[in-house]
Amino acid sequence: MRLLGLVFTLLLAAGPALAGAFDFPSGFTVREIAANGATIHVRVGGKGPPVVLLHGYGETGDMWVPMAEDLARDHTVIVPDLRGMGLSTRPAGGYDKKTQAGDVAGVMDALKVARADVVAHDIGNMVAFSFAAQNPARVTRLVLIDAPVPGVGPWEEILKNPLLWHFRFGGPDMERLVAGRERIYLDRFWNEFSATPAKFTEEARVHYAALYARPGAMHAGFAQFAAFDQDAIDNRAYLSGGGKLAMPVLALGGEKSFGLTMAAVMRAAAANVTEGVVPDSGHWIMEENPAATVKLVRAFLEKPI
Repeated sequence: MRLLGLVFTLLLAAGPALAGAFDFPSGFTVREIAANGATIHVRVGGKGPPVVLLHGYGETGDMWVPMAEDLARDHTVIVPDLRGMGLSTRPAGGYDKKTQAGDVAGVMDALKVARADVVAHDIGNMVAFSFAAQNPARVTRLVLIDAPVPGVGPWEEILKNPLLWHFRFGGPDMERLVAGRERIYLDRFWNEFSATPAKFTEEARVHYAALYARPGAMHAGFAQFAAFDQDAIDNRAYLSGGGKLAMPVLALGGEKSFGLTMAAVMRAAAANVTEGVVPDSGHWIMEENPAATVKLVRAFLEKPI
């Protein structure tokens, strides 16, 4: 009976992370890929030119379900959880984006993917930029959505925005403050960075809050932000040593969030930038206007190079 009770408790704890709205389409498989000192939880499905989808903070790879469903019609879609987030492992270190770019390379190597389009959001942008800067021959097209890149363009001015106080929030005392209150902390992001907070549904909030309440998850999340100073140093070194990215880049901003600022950021670091705005959306583009986001990304990926 004790064993059955333990199993039941574990199932309840895992329940939000297995909610039906976050199930990937039929035909997707799940892989746990050892890469670069971490084990990365990866969903793979579809057939055709490969595309890697990278999520950001406050979510996991589950955010991409609508995008994955559309792109899998004619692409091989690869959706990892970043190290420390979701169902990937939480190593003691390696949360600088240069190291996490190595995670992406390891996932692609394990799947025997030499080159891919890369689509990213939020902190995923920072990992994607580092990956493209280190491995330009492995990125066909790059899509960065609604978040700045450390050390690139108006980074220092962006840091002055009081809405971004969380960039410097972390450490043992901060972890104690949010322990058991993960939902309260994350609601602040989902509400303040949305054009319409109600579009970030209660189901999604329960789902992600449960994942971020797992042991070590908030510590790993804070570590993502704590690495920004090193990320800025690394990115400036990329640009001074190798110049601007040459692959086509789509810089998308939410209409009520970064908007065309995304293109201004990326024109400082890439030679071929297409600008775009997700209408009727704040930061949470896949919750607030997934149809428009998918349409904009698909149109860009279909453009001949």
